[in-house]
Amino acid sequence: MITDPETLKALMQEGSLLPKAEMLAIGKKKGKLRIGIPKETTYQENRVALNPESVQFLVSNGHQILVESDAGKKSRYLDIDYSEAGAEIVYDRSEVFKCHIILKVAPPTDAEIEMMPGHQTIISALQLTLHPKKTLMSLMQKKITAVAWDYIQDDQSIYPVVRAMGEIAGNTSILIAAELLSDYKTGKGIMMGGVAGVQPTEVVILGAGTVGEYACRTALGLGASVKIFDNSISKLRRLHNDIGSRVYTSVIQPKILMKAIQRADVVIGAVRASFGRTPCIVTEEMVQNMKKGSVIVDVSIDQGGCFETSRITNHEVPTYIKHDIIHYCVPNIASRVSRTASIALSNIFSPIMLEIGEVGSCKDLIRKDYGFRSGVYIYEGNLTSQILGKVFDLPYKNIEWLLAMGNV
Repeated sequence: MITDPETLKALMQEGSLLPKAEMLAIGKKKGKLRIGIPKETTYQENRVALNPESVQFLVSNGHQILVESDAGKKSRYLDIDYSEAGAEIVYDRSEVFKCHIILKVAPPTDAEIEMMPGHQTIISALQLTLHPKKTLMSLMQKKITAVAWDYIQDDQSIYPVVRAMGEIAGNTSILIAAELLSDYKTGKGIMMGGVAGVQPTEVVILGAGTVGEYACRTALGLGASVKIFDNSISKLRRLHNDIGSRVYTSVIQPKILMKAIQRADVVIGAVRASFGRTPCIVTEEMVQNMKKGSVIVDVSIDQGGCFETSRITNHEVPTYIKHDIIHYCVPNIASRVSRTASIALSNIFSPIMLEIGEVGSCKDLIRKDYGFRSGVYIYEGNLTSQILGKVFDLPYKNIEWLLAMGNV
């Protein structure tokens, strides 16, 4: 052990000349976001874009969240839940629409756009039937950047919100059918599935997409016998591989479909159209030949429905009986289980908000992330959606071209 003071001093001086590890400053967050969560006013829209847990996550990362009073009430979230999570509860609705980013479920209404000062970003659903030309023009005039969450893609080119809502709709459609079958007033008085010695319930599902897949999984889990029809062989093959050979699959052949529907206790309409109205697959004559007391759940009703006898209903009066068949034709089934749907939306939106903050702004994320960019239909007043441009006869610009020209 060295005790001589002169020796220790010499060693310390020598050590100070040795190379040292570089001390780098920890980078601060590039953007502090001010996010507004308004209360949904669209008829029977019960979901909320962010739940309190996601709000707490974003607030802890330095962002400011303004939540309109009672925004989460229909999803069973109270104002105190949001305030304890760090959100600022506002009672003046216009304050929410002054935020840099407005995050909501349903498309903005004309009254909501009127409250926006301009040069902001709004992230919501894009529903062509709820997006009149006047609404688009108002957004464009205020130089708004509008992002449709149903067109945002993840790193695997999947639409995460559409898939999540499809999973919920598929699961819920079978549970609704089970409830209607067993209803002692109007139902057949049978349970979904079966028990020893009793023939299982027969379920026919039209469409092998996400809704059809999860309807199939739920029906099989309850013990039902399932048949799936779709014109896409690749989708049917995927279902066979993912679910197993217990599932009967077929392309949509009218005679084969008619026989299957005649024997069915439940028919789920899960056909989706890439654009426009859903094709009508089941005729009124086919419905007339179904067993009395059987159930139709038309999940495709928001695109017009795939049954000739379908007409839109709502959550308050969800069913009607035609040709002795119970019809359930409520659009937006996910709002029926609004808390589950809100959690699913929050799980998708909160990482996106965090990433926007890390890169600096929505503009920076649009430039950097193709998946997020694919959801943009208006950029600072420029219409970038070809579909909307053709539907409403409006000029549009390709956002990739705008990026290449350096205009964003």
